[in-house]
Amino acid sequence: MKTAVAPLAHEIPPPADDDALVELQEIYIEKGTPAFMRTVLALFCGGFATFALLYCVQPMMPLLSHEYGINAAQSSLILSVATGMLAFGLLITGPISDRIGRKPVMVAALFAAALCTIASSMMPSWHGVLIMRALIGLSLSGLAAVAMTYLSEEIHPQHIGLAMGLYIGGNAIGGMSGRLITGVLIDFVSWHTAMLVIGGLALVAAAVFWKILPESRNFRARSLHPRSLLDGFTMHFRDAGLPLLFLEAFVLMGAFVTLFNYIGYRLLAAPYNLDQVFVGLLSVVYLSGIYSSAKIGSLADKLGRRKVLWATIALMFAGLALTMFTSLLLVIVGMLVFTFGFFAAHSVASSWIGRRALTAKGQASSLYLFSYYAGSSIAGTAGGVFWHLGGWNGIGLFIGALLLIALLVALKLAKLPPLQGVKA
Repeated sequence: MKTAVAPLAHEIPPPADDDALVELQEIYIEKGTPAFMRTVLALFCGGFATFALLYCVQPMMPLLSHEYGINAAQSSLILSVATGMLAFGLLITGPISDRIGRKPVMVAALFAAALCTIASSMMPSWHGVLIMRALIGLSLSGLAAVAMTYLSEEIHPQHIGLAMGLYIGGNAIGGMSGRLITGVLIDFVSWHTAMLVIGGLALVAAAVFWKILPESRNFRARSLHPRSLLDGFTMHFRDAGLPLLFLEAFVLMGAFVTLFNYIGYRLLAAPYNLDQVFVGLLSVVYLSGIYSSAKIGSLADKLGRRKVLWATIALMFAGLALTMFTSLLLVIVGMLVFTFGFFAAHSVASSWIGRRALTAKGQASSLYLFSYYAGSSIAGTAGGVFWHLGGWNGIGLFIGALLLIALLVALKLAKLPPLQGVKA
């Protein structure tokens, strides 16, 4: 059952002129109801497919360097071009969802990305693969831009942190599974076959998502007039906290992707000389992110986000420090701690967006995720320069600088006064 409750004052946007007679009563999905379970399961599947499709190529990068005769930075384009186009698409698909609805945009996005992945497995050239990867990123922007907004509109405000954490847990499982499946398969079959398998799994996830996600109850269409979009953009950047959260997304994701882009190059070389299968299996460290995203998201609901965010970044620092040692055990533990901290931080920061954005929440989520995936694309490729110049020490320096910025931003956010009636 869904329970009708009086909405918080800050969550009711002033209606546009053509919406003046729309009933503003909101019907939230409560924790513990069948609708809540269907919602989090559907968004879990959506997050799974998104991250599996995006990051299944990461373990392939050393293989692609060898097959196509390209360096690490060039090989990273197979990921960066997808996340770059995803970031661009977010500026379009978020506002589109504000007009035509959340679920139709997300369903179309998942099916298109899965089909493009299957097509990419058949591309005979490097440039053909990159073109398909660009289309995959553009397609996935439709889910990435809208999922957070859907949750912030439909889930009861007291449970948004938990729901967002479970969605991001799906991201973590998707990222782990995509890396794990391809990382193991490419030791036995071609990378083309591995991509075909991932595309097939994503089609199944898209079908489940389509069937079980409840229709929106609190969505109200907004105008796509350029002036309306510009007003929303201006309003978000006038807020004291939202621009800081956008910056946080950029540096956190940039740090995370950089570590996992180049850790494979390190472990496949001396003194480790690990097999590709073993490196692929290390993707199980994502299990720590699955736990932390839901657990820390729920904790942030209780304690407030300002008290939790900086601590999760400190954990990422600790994990990075452990990877700087030569011991393989310490490197693996460091990857585990770093992943735990990252998904916890992302869960906290992303749920904060829905609480600070007063109107045009789809646009606010799009700006956050634009920054998130721009960080993946730009920092992920820039890290290749540091790898070639200084090896893993260069990577550590680069990631450390990004995390320092993230920590300073989190401390700044902690000092901001909360919006009236909102627990930050």
